Amino acid sequence: MTTLSVFDLLALHDFAADMPAHWMHRLSWAGRPVYRASGHRLCREDGPADRFWLIHSGTVAIDLFVPGRGDVTIERLGPGSVVGWSWLLPPCRWRFGAVVAEDIRAVELDAVRVHKLMSEDPDLARDLSRRFLAVTGDRLAAARHRLVELYAVAP
Repeated sequence: MTTLSVFDLLALHDFAADMPAHWMHRLSWAGRPVYRASGHRLCREDGPADRFWLIHSGTVAIDLFVPGRGDVTIERLGPGSVVGWSWLLPPCRWRFGAVVAEDIRAVELDAVRVHKLMSEDPDLARDLSRRFLAVTGDRLAAARHRLVELYAVAP
């Protein structure tokens, strides 16, 4: 079986596939392929946000702590999804939690390295910010819809 490079994995992922090759080469320096088994917690709400994942296979459950109910799953993300955007802005704390629901294979990117790349290349910074703004909007919409489902009062 052939092992794909981080560059190849980036090129195959929906999030980065249309990026210029020179940006993907630079981003590949910040990433590594990972396997995480079901039940592994990628991050916990309010913990330090220092990485993000581009999911190639498997499923991740995004959750939110609700007092009196514990961690409530608000969305399930599969192949082609991005997990983690909280590293972009100070205070770099996770806004949501994430746990592996079905074993995943992903590219894990180091946020410190990505921040460095962004500070060196304003065009890359603008492009990544645009891409993550879309991810953030999707995630917040999913949280809102899930919370309405959970707490909707019947007429």
